[in-house]
Amino acid sequence: MMNLRSKGLIFILSSPSGGGKSSLCRELLKTDSNLRLSISATTRAPRPGETEGVHYYFKTTHQFQQLIIQNYFLEYAENYNNFYGTPLEYILKLIDSGNDVLFDIDWKGARQIKAKMPDRVASVFIMPPSLKVLKERLQVRGQDAETVINSRMKLAEEEILHANEYDYIVVNDNFDIALATVKSILSAERAKTSRFSNKYL
Repeated sequence: MMNLRSKGLIFILSSPSGGGKSSLCRELLKTDSNLRLSISATTRAPRPGETEGVHYYFKTTHQFQQLIIQNYFLEYAENYNNFYGTPLEYILKLIDSGNDVLFDIDWKGARQIKAKMPDRVASVFIMPPSLKVLKERLQVRGQDAETVINSRMKLAEEEILHANEYDYIVVNDNFDIALATVKSILSAERAKTSRFSNKYL
């Protein structure tokens, strides 16, 4: 099918840890051939099964700080004592070729991207049905000690305060319904008049 849009869309999903954004991202990527996942650079150590250039670009803290000085990142932030950032050139190549880019980032990164490229961004905050449910999800995952879960819950309360900075809020109470809603938002954003090249209008 001919792509009439002038450039791709930056589609941001954010949520507190355990809110479901990573699972939603995986499902979106499975079914949408025009969607590409933004790959971040990070200073944290690789986890089992993670591959350089596929899941992250792994950097030392010194390397990351040098890249900040060089204005290498579209956005970057520090979370849990590690840096995360999105390479600008990589994103520009994708959207200039007409691909849409999916971001799985926090509110700090989303704010930076919207400030730099407001006309290209659509943002969705994935809201847990309640903090109680969110904590239960973190406990069921069994990945973190209770002290870490408590720390994540404190951070979640702060993140939820920034939900009103997003274009949309989707409550992830039922995963299938949340996924369908996010897909509908993406379709509507792609159909906006502002996304199309003037030569077709």
